[in-house]
Amino acid sequence: MSIDVRVATDDDRERWNDHVQRSPQGTLCHELEALEVQAEHSGSTLHPLIGFKGQEPVGLFPVFELKKQFVTTVFSPPPHIRVPYLGPAFLNMGKLKQRKRERRRQRFMDGCLEWIQSELSPRYAHIRTSTGVGDARPFKWNEFDATPEYTYAVDLTRERDDLLMSFSSDARSNITSTDEDEYEVTVGDSKEIALIHEQVKHRYESQDISFGVPLEFVQDLADRTATGAVRPYTLRVDGEFVGGILALEYGDRTGRWMGGVRTDTDVDVPTNDLLDWAIMEDGMERGLETYDLVGADTRRINRYKAKFNPELETYYSLEYGSWGMKTVASLYDSVK
Repeated sequence: MSIDVRVATDDDRERWNDHVQRSPQGTLCHELEALEVQAEHSGSTLHPLIGFKGQEPVGLFPVFELKKQFVTTVFSPPPHIRVPYLGPAFLNMGKLKQRKRERRRQRFMDGCLEWIQSELSPRYAHIRTSTGVGDARPFKWNEFDATPEYTYAVDLTRERDDLLMSFSSDARSNITSTDEDEYEVTVGDSKEIALIHEQVKHRYESQDISFGVPLEFVQDLADRTATGAVRPYTLRVDGEFVGGILALEYGDRTGRWMGGVRTDTDVDVPTNDLLDWAIMEDGMERGLETYDLVGADTRRINRYKAKFNPELETYYSLEYGSWGMKTVASLYDSVK
């Protein structure tokens, strides 16, 4: 039986988030409400594709159509808003044997890519998968270039002291030697989201790096997500905001989305070590299993992230189009 791929109907949309929760590749940004927020703030048109084998759902693939000067492009996630992962999410494949699983996954992806070509005819496409996608061949066989990307993930299923002892000596010292009376870490609301966003924006712009993520996008994402959460962790000293991290939480996983930048405040407190540890402790207390440090491709930053003794995870950056279109797309710093 073939795989039927279509744009999600009203009935499909009612069940969409349930499918996301069941998929090993599902993330907060796959939620229907999150997809709608991404479309609104990127100026794109959302096409939530879903595939069925008979009555059984086999996959979701949200894609975003962008048109500029009569040129159609397709993204997942859309550019410029710094969503870390999106791409396809598969369903009901875990119990299948390898051959059957590969065949079903390939037929679903073939159906999605055929729909994109026939309905949208893009000159360029860029897809960034979640870490649960371990096989890029269905895209390579459809003329996409596949580049492996990397992130670090900390296992939160260990005992607290065991996890702490696995850190580098300087990380342990920063966490254990800092008097808890010297600082306060809390999980805030929209006010704290704005503080973190402004600090990140200032840090990027001070390095002449474009940061075009609208504050309204982050706040709308926090307000409208259904089963996930945008959690703003902030650290204050004597009541003054020093630094923060926006964490994206979904299922048994939380991720370091925005923040954790170098602070301009003159305090003798290891701000980011304490923030990361607070997120990990909070996650362990609430039964989460993984803390995604979101990114392991920047050599300078990796030195910091690696001290938490994380495991390396892989995801894929997938690109389709002529050489000329890829060159134009590379000018947009947040495409890749």
